[in-house]
Amino acid sequence: MWRLLSAALALLGATLTSALAQPVQRSECLAMANAPPRVTPVAFRQAAAAAEVEITYAGHSTYFIDTPGGLRIATDYSGAYQVGRLPDVATMNKAHSTHYTLYPDKRIPNVLHGWGEDGKPAIVSTRIGDAFIRNVTTDIRRYFGDDFGVDMIRDGNSIFIFEVAGLCIGHLGHLHHKLDDSHFAQIGRLDIVMVPIDGTYTMSLGGMSDITKRLRSSVVLPMHRFATPLDEFMRRIGQEFEIDRRYERSFRISRDSLPSTPTVIILDGV
Repeated sequence: MWRLLSAALALLGATLTSALAQPVQRSECLAMANAPPRVTPVAFRQAAAAAEVEITYAGHSTYFIDTPGGLRIATDYSGAYQVGRLPDVATMNKAHSTHYTLYPDKRIPNVLHGWGEDGKPAIVSTRIGDAFIRNVTTDIRRYFGDDFGVDMIRDGNSIFIFEVAGLCIGHLGHLHHKLDDSHFAQIGRLDIVMVPIDGTYTMSLGGMSDITKRLRSSVVLPMHRFATPLDEFMRRIGQEFEIDRRYERSFRISRDSLPSTPTVIILDGV
């Protein structure tokens, strides 16, 4: 009897020791946005600054993020917009069928829903490969057939934030309302932000422009480009942002190569 009790206590102690030894998941983007400066080894800063992330615009609201460690992430993934190999991580939002699928390819090992179940918000805070992924929930308008309703579904959308290679990359999802101070506090610093600019199905261009300006990201990547002329979006924020039109779907960027002036990068695609 005593031997069994001793063995059980030993097992419990080992389990607690192992749990305490596990690294705590921590957002560097929140830490850098809210905390006072701290000393970081020069070698670490140089390695992080030199590591490049490749970003590809697949279409609609799907971007592919390829990390230095070989991880491939797809945003608001429905399977309709595929460029290159399948993602290792697919984030989804359910405001519209073009932003998710309930039947993703079974070869995708990590599927992260931006909505919760039973009225509870989605909580994403996980490290996959060399990326730390977290979410900030927002509300979405309820649909009635093909029309928008006036009711809101609480926590129905997620802003996904990807922290990799010293970069903070945010995808606003199917954003339907202005962000308040609590949202901005949860988001923290974003070096790169993916912004829907349709002006109808998500938010007005004025509202989205205000959010974009407040985030003060170094790089803005427009999405949902089917309904609104890009020139109109650029006219609204162009005085504060450089405009960089490209004829490629992809570009590579590191923390060290972020533009010194906030820049809207318009990649090829629809």
